[in-house]
Amino acid sequence: MSYVSVRVEDLTKHYKKGLKEKIIALEGLNLEILKGEIFGFVGPNGAGKSTTIKIIMNLLFPTRGRVEILGKDSRLSQAREHLGYLPENPSFYDHLTGEEFLYFAGRLVGMKGMDMKRRIHELLELVGLEHAGKMAIRKYSKGMAQRLGIAQALVGDPQIIIMDEPMSGLDPLGRGEVSKLILGLKDAGKTVFFSSHILHDVETICDRVGILVKGHLTYLGSPSRILDTTTWILKLEGDHRNTLQERGFQDVTLIGHVTQTEIPENGLWDAINAVEGLGLPLYALERKKLSLEEIFVKEVQGETEG
Repeated sequence: MSYVSVRVEDLTKHYKKGLKEKIIALEGLNLEILKGEIFGFVGPNGAGKSTTIKIIMNLLFPTRGRVEILGKDSRLSQAREHLGYLPENPSFYDHLTGEEFLYFAGRLVGMKGMDMKRRIHELLELVGLEHAGKMAIRKYSKGMAQRLGIAQALVGDPQIIIMDEPMSGLDPLGRGEVSKLILGLKDAGKTVFFSSHILHDVETICDRVGILVKGHLTYLGSPSRILDTTTWILKLEGDHRNTLQERGFQDVTLIGHVTQTEIPENGLWDAINAVEGLGLPLYALERKKLSLEEIFVKEVQGETEG
């Protein structure tokens, strides 16, 4: 029995620019999304996140590579029957009410009669729009429209829900509501794969995270493992900036009467030995756990410099 919902193999996408130049959106991406997990896909603008999602949805065609959904080729309509999709910028027939729009979405996936009526009622309640079902969509706030888009993605009761920037443009309250909704989908046994620029939300709700930079996957694993990455803050009494900089220390600053510098975990003992060898007065040593945002910035900068 396979525990993989979505398998991406050697996924590559090149775009032509002019007669000779090509733009590399993705290069040899390999990725597995496991059943029942919340997977966060993060990266800077232009990293290839939306391209990956559109290829999975068969809205774009890869230059090379393939995608499987529950063991079936994603190009087959039978495979995509198990998918729900929220695009980055969902569009609505805003003269319709939220309820009418969901009826339209339900018809597209083959629902009808009392089953569809019952499902739409459930979804409006699930996303907190039961009070706005008969309101024209043009009167919806950004957060309400985003929740309606999520309801649309869930109409056919899919096993896998793919969301492209589901929290984009939402205020903290709206992001909290969407996060709670995503966690509820996991509790219901669904697989959720979403991209986001909001790293705090990824750090809070995801089982695993992938960092994509320039079409390459630079990190894949659990947020807890990536957040185990630490640095040390080494503090010295007095102003010793010049001495430390001459010895190759980085990020040396003076705060009040204390000189401090950040030391990577694997360089801690060498730094302590160097300070003792110089006869400098060690004031304090503090462990600093990096946030996902700090690690993300390091990954992006490292890939850019490389």
